[in-house]
Amino acid sequence: MILDDLAAYARERVRNDRTRISDEEMRAHALALAPSTFQFEKTLAHAGLSFICEIKHASPSKGIIDPAFDPLTIAHAYDDAHADCISCLTEPKWFLGSDEIFTSVRHEVTIPMLRKDFTVDIYQIYQAHCMGADAVLLICAILDDDTIKRGIELCDAMGMTALVEAHDTDEIKRAVHCGARVIGVNNRDLRTFTVDSHRAAHLRDAAPDDVLFVAESGISCAQDLIGLTDAGIDAVLVGEALMRADDKTETLHSFREAARQ
Repeated sequence: MILDDLAAYARERVRNDRTRISDEEMRAHALALAPSTFQFEKTLAHAGLSFICEIKHASPSKGIIDPAFDPLTIAHAYDDAHADCISCLTEPKWFLGSDEIFTSVRHEVTIPMLRKDFTVDIYQIYQAHCMGADAVLLICAILDDDTIKRGIELCDAMGMTALVEAHDTDEIKRAVHCGARVIGVNNRDLRTFTVDSHRAAHLRDAAPDDVLFVAESGISCAQDLIGLTDAGIDAVLVGEALMRADDKTETLHSFREAARQ
């Protein structure tokens, strides 16, 4: 199953990274930096539906999404379109992302950024902070509760946000139990790649009202956004629809208009 493969490859990547920079060195480097200021979380808490716009070259289900992929051009387009946050893939094998892509974008924009990767080790959270990330992704399906709790605590210590991803009611309960303040429901099941654009809305009531709730992926057109705010969704993460759009500003504008309906 692809999610298990992604997690296994992430663990291999961490092992390789440790041969270059030890745990002690990475931790010391991260903690020597000024803490972030929870800007990702604060942005999602604003009134109305927030848009997390994704920079993604490829995916396991779609292959290459943008043959002319230019992350800096995309980042500036999102900035010009007043995206609330940016999600940037750093997974290199299936999504063709990289830490270098992330840091190059980070140097160009001030928008809060999510390091979108498959976090399997605390080491990666220190890495993310060194890269200037405002948030990291913790996926319930590949992490035990102890790792999720430790991940949230470490993010808190460095002023970052843990976006805890769940796929069903049980995983939402686990996320809440672990102390998640921001929960995302992926409308795409990474085990089967089936998409239900209403999955997040259907599961919103499983989390407390004071938890920020993100609908991730599966947003293909403006119609998919109608009613999400009324359903209690605070933000949407949109990837492929924006990546394929010739005019990202106009597309995001149409999405915002639909979200107000």
